Amino acid sequence: MHELSALREQPLILIVDDEQDIVDLVKYNLKKEKYDTITASNGVEGLAQAKSHHPDLIVLDIMMPSMDGIEMTRKIRENASLREVPILMLTAKDQESDHISGLETGADIYLVKPISIPVLLSQVKALLRGRGLLETSSEVLSIGELVINRDRFEAQLTGSKEPIHLARKEFELLYFLASKPGKVYSRADLLDKVWGHDVYVADRTVDVHVRKIREKIGDKYIETVKGVGYRMAARLDS
Repeated sequence: MHELSALREQPLILIVDDEQDIVDLVKYNLKKEKYDTITASNGVEGLAQAKSHHPDLIVLDIMMPSMDGIEMTRKIRENASLREVPILMLTAKDQESDHISGLETGADIYLVKPISIPVLLSQVKALLRGRGLLETSSEVLSIGELVINRDRFEAQLTGSKEPIHLARKEFELLYFLASKPGKVYSRADLLDKVWGHDVYVADRTVDVHVRKIREKIGDKYIETVKGVGYRMAARLDS
């Protein structure tokens, strides 16, 4: 967590969208939840705001002038001091390829306009809990050499000095599977349990997240059950 976040009384959320009515709507509802907000109307301005204020969460559109949301997300993930900031994409682009592109670039959540305010707020709260900015339960799971700390939203391999950098939904998916080693979950189950039944995301969202987790922790932990879904390898359960 950046030192600016530690000094705040309330989480700071950066809203980046070139549609002023969307900015006003999101800002109004976030302020009702007692969050502080700053805004930007394009990716260039949004990136500058992010570097200056180090927000606790970024809500951004994809289709914007000067720099679109995909490019802004890419630059956020390349910045050492910002790469851990969760990103919620809020966009009118609803094709599966758009979902995959957003997630591949580094977005944690992809919501399609027109927005549902209750769904938006629930996802904001989930991402902020991941940052340790809202109350969450404390639990540590160990699977083989992998240690998963829910309180810190960190995963680490035994013997490694550095934690594994996981996006918020990557961590939540990993933690959910690790909580019941050996139990097989379909993609639909995982979408419902990890993303929530009120959020529309494509089935391939799960595949993208599993692949990215495997790239970071190795292939032996999450097993593919052909024709069914995924499970945490029970034989590694300690």
